[in-house]
Amino acid sequence: MKNYSAKEIKNIVLIGAPGTGKTTLAEAMAYEGKVIDRRGSIEANNTLSDNTDIEHEYKRSIYSTILFTEFMGRKLNIIDCPGSDDFCGNLFSAFKVGDVGVMVMNAQNGWEVGDEIQSRYARILNKPVIGVINQLDGDKANYEAMLEGIRAASPVKPVIVQYPVSQGAGFSSFIDVLMMKMYHFTDENGTREELDIPAEEMERARELNQELTEAAAVYDDALMELYFEKGTLTQDDIRAGLKLGVAKRDVMPVFCCSAKRDIGTKRLMEFIINVAPGPQSAPKFLTTEGEELAADETQPAVAFVFKSQLEQHIGEITYFRVIRGRITEGTELVNSRTGNKEKLSQLFAVAGKNRIKVTELSAGDIGCTVKLKGTRTNDTLSAASAMVTVEPIVFPEPRYRAAVKAREQSDEEKLGKLLNDAKYEDPTILVEYSKELKQTIIQGQGEHHLNILKSRLANENKMELEYFAPKIPYRETITKVAQADYRHKKQSGGAGQFGEVHMVIEPYYEGMPEPTRYKVAGKDITVNIKGKEEYDLEWGGKLQFYNSIVGGAIDARFMPAILKGVMEKMDEGPLTGSYARDIRVVIYDGKMHPVDSNEISFKLAARNAFKEAFRNAGPKIMEPIYAVEVLTPSEYMGAVMSDLQNRRAMIMGMESDKGFDRLNARVPLAELYRYSTSLSSLTSGAATYTMQFASYEQVPADVQEKLLKAYADTDED
Repeated sequence: MKNYSAKEIKNIVLIGAPGTGKTTLAEAMAYEGKVIDRRGSIEANNTLSDNTDIEHEYKRSIYSTILFTEFMGRKLNIIDCPGSDDFCGNLFSAFKVGDVGVMVMNAQNGWEVGDEIQSRYARILNKPVIGVINQLDGDKANYEAMLEGIRAASPVKPVIVQYPVSQGAGFSSFIDVLMMKMYHFTDENGTREELDIPAEEMERARELNQELTEAAAVYDDALMELYFEKGTLTQDDIRAGLKLGVAKRDVMPVFCCSAKRDIGTKRLMEFIINVAPGPQSAPKFLTTEGEELAADETQPAVAFVFKSQLEQHIGEITYFRVIRGRITEGTELVNSRTGNKEKLSQLFAVAGKNRIKVTELSAGDIGCTVKLKGTRTNDTLSAASAMVTVEPIVFPEPRYRAAVKAREQSDEEKLGKLLNDAKYEDPTILVEYSKELKQTIIQGQGEHHLNILKSRLANENKMELEYFAPKIPYRETITKVAQADYRHKKQSGGAGQFGEVHMVIEPYYEGMPEPTRYKVAGKDITVNIKGKEEYDLEWGGKLQFYNSIVGGAIDARFMPAILKGVMEKMDEGPLTGSYARDIRVVIYDGKMHPVDSNEISFKLAARNAFKEAFRNAGPKIMEPIYAVEVLTPSEYMGAVMSDLQNRRAMIMGMESDKGFDRLNARVPLAELYRYSTSLSSLTSGAATYTMQFASYEQVPADVQEKLLKAYADTDED
């Protein structure tokens, strides 16, 4: 294949709800560009996209697929993204390197939550969108209802470029109001006739052409003047105006399609090539230093890695977009994260699983290479003479967490490696061993997301693993002042152990005054500060530690041991073994022995004194609270709210937005296990949510009582 320059390239991302026909449309585009000579189908498991065993099993996209087609002397790079929100990480990485989204919508379903979600992601990522109403040959196809749904719900104004002459099983023709022609399709391989618009459709076509012309004229003063002067615009003028409107994300041109029968594919591709922003007109990539990188083929090479994949028998495959310059076979670039040199010994254009060897890739193009040493998603490769780092993809926060372990204990080490490989391929999967919870915690975008991983590891690696409810990272703290003293004494023939520590503890808060006097348990305690240490705890909160020893009751050399004893007990709190936080400790008295006192004695005395004081200081357990936003069709709002209230949620607010309701709530993490599954069940899969850590708050008394009892039972065991 030929080498394409930046002005000959378009990069598009196919988005939309599950089942809208994105993969089938990608197949039709590849067919029209002669990349394949026969279109595959989802049912036959032979499409360029959806080419993995797990996708064949589920009959849906799970991973993004990169492919290309050649059309009108141009190269069209296509990234086919999954529709399910559980796999939204693919969309974020695709939109990093794609310049325009093609929103595929199902004419039989109207505007769906999946469309709303992906449209919202496009808005967040500031990407323009072209609309395609697909499946107009479906039995329940309703173009008008679909269009009304878009008008009511889409934040971007739709403008009609095409409308169907008929729909349903007889769909074979549409009117194109930009070209002012009727296109009639004579077979299911994209063969079309270009006809005059029938007389009975001419009035509607003229009205829509006028609307399209007015929409195009708005974005350019010269076009507006021309329109006022002549009352019309040429096709090229309309394209020029739409190009500006699309780039500004103000308009969404809407097309008709039956991807399965290859109706409308070619005309859509013509419009993308003529109107959609390309590498030279799309917003420039930014470096972490704020420098703009233009798609200039004459500048030192920069490539950004947006996808990494492990393939059996090949190893690591690295997908990248050339941001600037040219990359040829054998080019040596430097990874800005690791500082290592990487030699790109082979370059490929990508058509699903098919990789076509090329000699070079220019600015704006997308391709892949193999067997790089340590490069992964979000890395920048650049010429040593002009090192830069491209701003990384910011992936969405995880929404689902589970504890994970191998079914066979002997497989734990192997499981660790496989989970690391999974993180390499999918950065929205997070895995860490929690020292606090003594569990391996895996996080993802939903239960289906993690179940797909589980199924894949079982099928491809014979690794059986189990998910189960993770422990909750509670925190312990106190609500009032308490005093305790403890003597550790042990005699064993030779030198013994002796240490006695007297302490006061109280709740810590920011800006509190220095301690001077306490009255606790009938005792008056005067504080003479000799030393103060303050620690920001790695698990959150603070510890203030005061040495207030007078008269040499405890030698200063034992203070570090006392602090260590306190810290050890804060590391494993007295109530539930959770981390303790936000406590002030004042050591004001004690005793030591000239022979038997040592560091271990004072560490143990401090541990036990702290434990006793903690239990008398109005201890409370705090739990992590998450800010949850649910997006749901209005008819499910009552069920969603009721379910959240049963999860001890505090409803913070609600708002309606074009047929959807947004509900904001603060929900304890302990109540969110498997929430994605429950929400899907309640709303027939029509709702989605996001969650983000908000704060730690005190658990209710009944919950605290259950937690204390459960920990006491564990302690007895």
